[in-house]
Amino acid sequence: MQLRPLSFNNNLILYALLVLAGLLGGCTSYIKRENLPTPLTSDACDSKVKVVTVPLPVIASSPNEGITAGALTAFLIHNKKDEINTLLAPQINYNDNFGVTMSLYGAFYPTPVQNMEFNLSQSTKVNHNYEFKIRDTSLLDNKLELNAFVFKTSDGSSRFFGFQAKSPLQQETNYANDEIGFNLSAGYQIGKYYQLVLGDRLRHVAIRKGAVSKIPDIKDSFSEQTVPGIDGFTAHAPRLSFVYSTLDSKDTPTFGGYARISLEASTKELGGAADYRHYEVEMKGFIPLDNARYISVFRFMYNQTLGEDVPFLEQSILGGENTLRGYGRNRFIDNSFFLCNLEERIRLFRWEVFNVTADWEIAPFIDLGAVMESLDKAHPRDFEFNPGIGFRANVRPNIVGRVDMGIGKDGPAIFVGLGYPF
Repeated sequence: MQLRPLSFNNNLILYALLVLAGLLGGCTSYIKRENLPTPLTSDACDSKVKVVTVPLPVIASSPNEGITAGALTAFLIHNKKDEINTLLAPQINYNDNFGVTMSLYGAFYPTPVQNMEFNLSQSTKVNHNYEFKIRDTSLLDNKLELNAFVFKTSDGSSRFFGFQAKSPLQQETNYANDEIGFNLSAGYQIGKYYQLVLGDRLRHVAIRKGAVSKIPDIKDSFSEQTVPGIDGFTAHAPRLSFVYSTLDSKDTPTFGGYARISLEASTKELGGAADYRHYEVEMKGFIPLDNARYISVFRFMYNQTLGEDVPFLEQSILGGENTLRGYGRNRFIDNSFFLCNLEERIRLFRWEVFNVTADWEIAPFIDLGAVMESLDKAHPRDFEFNPGIGFRANVRPNIVGRVDMGIGKDGPAIFVGLGYPF
């Protein structure tokens, strides 16, 4: 069967109908804990563990990847408090560019101060993704937060349009960024609201032939002289951050403020391809009304990259599901960016399906941002204005499924995934 792009409205209607059909096809069962091996269960679970099984369709359309269709089954394993202790989601889907993709996602929440995630994915063409994340805030009387992220990934849908805010659509090229690396951090709590974070990031990137044959290859249009890093590169960057947070939850906040200042430096002495520095400032706020049925959310972010011969994927980048949602990933690249996200998260209803209670939300949003040489050289005409709407299912305290649809000058973009965008 040949997949054809659906219209913006038909995509939404079809996806909603298929999700409803999947929910109606779910079931709840109770399994002896001894029959579920560690780490699927923990001491927080009863002797008979509630397992909710929900089959769901997968339909997504993004500017870089095109149409993806398939199916997954979510297994939700609950603890004694009827909260989700473990989520397992095997998935199979098809995309014209990548062929058949098999994947398995897992998230484990053994205690309120510990969680682990993994994602294993392999396509028949180019793509693969192997990731492992862990977060632990149980040490030193919960004052020390440790985070580790290890990955090996290849994305054959990657795009490069050139540098600066007005990089034209006609300059679009394709490549596969084949990466391996890690991101580590240790944050120490200072008082009630402050945190000092030390981190280290290693990223080795090989630029290979992409999976989208109808688009020119990046190396046919650009060279290492005009695009540093096009022949591959390594980045190794220690990081220092200072954080202020009054958020009531790390994963699903409803109230509070957040501010972060970060400095990161990649050097040749540590194995990096060049000497350069990243400076980043981020501010977020969550303002609830009517017992958090309405939550007004804002984010402001500024990033600046200073240095010579900085690899193109290490510069300041906008585009994708967490920044400008009207464009594909990495759409705009330059020395700096400024970003503003405004979102109104509205709880439509609280629905219990198979003993799983979820807040079903709608979230109209506006994304506004631009890349630039530096903030003092920003011009109003360079800013991209991306209105859109999001649909979310929030299973508190730690799981959010979302569909975000934004509109940019290149056309609409639809992103499906887990977690809030910010």
